[in-house]
Amino acid sequence: MKGSSMNTHMGNIVIDNEVIAQYAGSVAVECFGIVGMAGVSMKDGLVKLLKMDSITRGINVSLDNNKLVLDFHVIVAYGVSILAVTDNLISNVKYKVEEFTGIEIKKINIFVEGVRVID
Repeated sequence: MKGSSMNTHMGNIVIDNEVIAQYAGSVAVECFGIVGMAGVSMKDGLVKLLKMDSITRGINVSLDNNKLVLDFHVIVAYGVSILAVTDNLISNVKYKVEEFTGIEIKKINIFVEGVRVID
């Protein structure tokens, strides 16, 4: 199992990276201006909007010196400030994921893969 590990006085706690990605993705799509996660096809170079059940494909979770590094591939809403949306995303995800996992976040990278008009 590939996951993030914490040592406590009672033993080890391992959280699967997929669990962290699922939680971080659900927090991200609640943020204003985020349409959803993007799936990037390396073969074609195409970007597509992921459905909620495959949201984790747009997020990469890794561990660096016992701190989390999260990469988000997102699609933002047309007409909103990308800087404001990404600042909001970073602060919400940082707070909620650290609270959820108990693991400090070292870095959150956001890759804006597309823009969509929301009806």
